[in-house]
Amino acid sequence: MYALVDAFLVVRDFMEKGGPVLVVIFFTILVLWAMVLERMIYFKTGHNRQVNEVLGTWEARSERTSWFAHKIREAMISQISMDLRGSLPHIKTLVAVIPLMGLLGTVWGMIEVFDVLAILGSANVKAMSAGISRATIPTMAGMVGALSGVFAASYIEGRVNKEAALVEDHLTMDH
Repeated sequence: MYALVDAFLVVRDFMEKGGPVLVVIFFTILVLWAMVLERMIYFKTGHNRQVNEVLGTWEARSERTSWFAHKIREAMISQISMDLRGSLPHIKTLVAVIPLMGLLGTVWGMIEVFDVLAILGSANVKAMSAGISRATIPTMAGMVGALSGVFAASYIEGRVNKEAALVEDHLTMDH
């Protein structure tokens, strides 16, 4: 129990050192990872159910060689591909936005440093260090969040392409 309280206090102190922009970055990263988790759950549950339905519908067709059947097959593959992609564009957008939010934190922290310089002069190094901390911590958090999101988005995109190709291979036009 004490370890949990200690961990909470460390995170709270870190968030305070990073300033208000770090809080926004934190919640944006949470949203990013919620979307990634949703895609992973979809791959394990909803996608399999949808593929089974499409394959059942396709196999129930008596005719699969005509132009009309070919268009139906393309529509089925397209629908599965769209559903597979789901929130992937939003994930990629957040991956691009999070480092920019880190840069906003940098600017915010540097403004605090300049305020300290204007009020107290350059002699008060301790007061300036708080602003520098607020400038560097959000930048680091934005970069770490974006890097983790890049890896997740790449994995999801690869999985989407693989699953779409598998569905296309299983929808045969043999009779």
